Amino acid sequence: MTSAADHRGAVLHALDIVPWRLRQPAAATVPMAADAAVGVANEVARCVVLLPARVGTRELDLLGRALIAAGPALARAARIRVPEDANEVAMPQAAAYLACGDAQAHVLGRSLPAQVTAAAQIVLVDPLDRLLHDGAAKRRLWMALRTLRRALTAAG
Repeated sequence: MTSAADHRGAVLHALDIVPWRLRQPAAATVPMAADAAVGVANEVARCVVLLPARVGTRELDLLGRALIAAGPALARAARIRVPEDANEVAMPQAAAYLACGDAQAHVLGRSLPAQVTAAAQIVLVDPLDRLLHDGAAKRRLWMALRTLRRALTAAG
C-alpha cells in the first residue's frame, strides 16, 4: 500500500507540477561575528523596519503583507528585531525608518547619529499586537506606509 506522500507525488508528477521544497539548513551555521555586526551599521538601506524581539507570527504576517502592498521599496525593507532591554542596536543608515512601538523608537533615537536622524523620515506606528484587533491602528499603519512610500519616492 502506498503512502499519502507517494500518492501526492505521483499525482503532481502526472499533472506536471513541481512541488515546492523547503531548503535544508546549512550544515555548519556560524553566528554573526562582532565585526559583521559593526559592518551592518555602516551600510546604507532605503528603509528599515524596527520590530520588537518577541512578536507573533500573525502580526509579522499582517505587517509583511502591508509592506508588500505598499510597494517594492517597502517590501524590501530591512527588518531589525530590537531586544527588549537594548539601549542601542547596530543600525544601518536609511532614508526612512518605521518603528513599531515606543520602545523601538527610543532605541532608534539612541542608535542613530543626530545628522542621520534629522535627514531621515521616521514614522512611529502602534505596537504590532494592536494591529490584529484595532481598526484604528490598521488605518494608522496604512497612513504611515503611505507617508514612507512618498518619502522614498521623493528621495529617489
